Amino acid sequence: MAETEQQPTTPEPPVSAPALAGPVAEIAAGYAFGGEALDLGAVLWDGVCHPDAPVRIPLAVLNRHGLVAGATGTGKTKTLQLIAEQLSAHGVPVFLADVKGDVSGLSAPGEDGGKVRERAAQTGQEWTPTGFPCAFYGLGGTGPGIPVRATVTSFGPVLLSRVLQLNRTQEQSLGLIFHYADAKGLELVDLKDLRAVVAFLVSDVGKPELKGIGGLSTATAGVILRALTAFEQQGAAGFFGEPEFDTAEFLRTAEDGRGIVSVLELPAVRERPQLFSTFLMWLLADLFHDLPEVGDPEKPKLVFFFDEAHLLFTGASKAFLEAITQTVRLIRSKGVGVFFVTQTPKDVPADVLAQLGSRVQHALRAFTPDDAKALKATVRTFPESAYDLAEVLTTLGTGEAVVTVLGERGAPTPVAATRLRAPESLMGPVDAAALDAAVEGSPLYRRYARAVDRESAYERLSADEEARAAEAARAAEAKAAGRTTRARAPEEEPSLVEQVVGSGMFTSLARSIGTQLGREIGRSIFGTARRRR
Repeated sequence: MAETEQQPTTPEPPVSAPALAGPVAEIAAGYAFGGEALDLGAVLWDGVCHPDAPVRIPLAVLNRHGLVAGATGTGKTKTLQLIAEQLSAHGVPVFLADVKGDVSGLSAPGEDGGKVRERAAQTGQEWTPTGFPCAFYGLGGTGPGIPVRATVTSFGPVLLSRVLQLNRTQEQSLGLIFHYADAKGLELVDLKDLRAVVAFLVSDVGKPELKGIGGLSTATAGVILRALTAFEQQGAAGFFGEPEFDTAEFLRTAEDGRGIVSVLELPAVRERPQLFSTFLMWLLADLFHDLPEVGDPEKPKLVFFFDEAHLLFTGASKAFLEAITQTVRLIRSKGVGVFFVTQTPKDVPADVLAQLGSRVQHALRAFTPDDAKALKATVRTFPESAYDLAEVLTTLGTGEAVVTVLGERGAPTPVAATRLRAPESLMGPVDAAALDAAVEGSPLYRRYARAVDRESAYERLSADEEARAAEAARAAEAKAAGRTTRARAPEEEPSLVEQVVGSGMFTSLARSIGTQLGREIGRSIFGTARRRR
């Protein structure tokens, strides 16, 4: 038998991952963006992670806001860390609140380990331990951080009413008191200034002024005065004063071009949730007033993470909610993206939720009837998808989430169950010594560290009180000596300043530098004062 000629063989191609197909391919196609984007993780389908199906957020749509939600312990904080790292790497400054004290690790490189490598392999991540430029702040110097203070005038009556837990009528009355102080040029720098103005208005000398305000009763003014006194006794006086923090500090970038991550350390005030959540709203409102309109930039000027967001909305008045809604809606055109962080979407009012273009929903629990109700409500807030979301949301593991974002054309992407990438920075707090060194080494520390108590409403009213007391003493001495005072000559026509001020006791204020008598402070939808640069 003749020998058959052997045909040359071609080498077999290397074994590769199977091509994406079915729902996974459709989901992956929805996240195939052409421009710059943040990498969140990889698609999960039937318990299998597909590293070649990345889930991403376009950088250009991050000013359309977002929501990070999920039950306690599901990985929300690590998601914030992951997003903040990538924003910084793209040159975008970030602000976030550190409620539990475990976000300071952003400033230090992460620790390598088996779990990190496993997560990186599953999600197609090239993990490199990296620290990011951070600045650390603290409310009023409470706890570690550069002190963040606000003047009472700047904070305004609406937000202060939230902090003092005033009802709607008392809030309106506090607004009238601010109106009076603004019109008279009485600067409210700290709480003792406001307390002095209220005390004056309920005094025998000030009651005529009180009548001129309209709608403000002595009893209501007394309630506000007692609330202020109790608030000061709780140690809250340090949060208000000067130097007032300039929120433009949050827009800084590092020398290497990365965005600085501003971390507001809150563990020392975590027992006062209404205080710090309202302060966060002041920071956001102040940014809104100061920043110019920029439309839709290629990347945001700042991304602001609003942690424990439910605290802001709980018990809020209708007017307060409307102000939040308007601020969130309009601040996007100033290049600021806002991410609300909470446990379930139902914590956020519908009008605000409707404006949140990106959603990262971690696992939810369904242990109680209320949990089951919240789960159903959450499922209804997502677009239709190939997943059984009610089942997926209760079976997600730690570091997994259901994601949908706005695509580059502004349309929602397909819903994607996602295994999230591992943060490259330290997943935990840095030690106290390192944190203190970072704070004291900041160029901002010298600018804001020491509180300044300059002359303001309290000092001016106190000086006038002393003048009245001295005048009364002289009159008493004259009477005791049997002297009679000459009849007063007819008073001259009051000057323009006296007409504007409307009360003789305030004429001395005209000598004060920096005070604008008779010129009301322009206030925003939140009642906050516009910053004068």
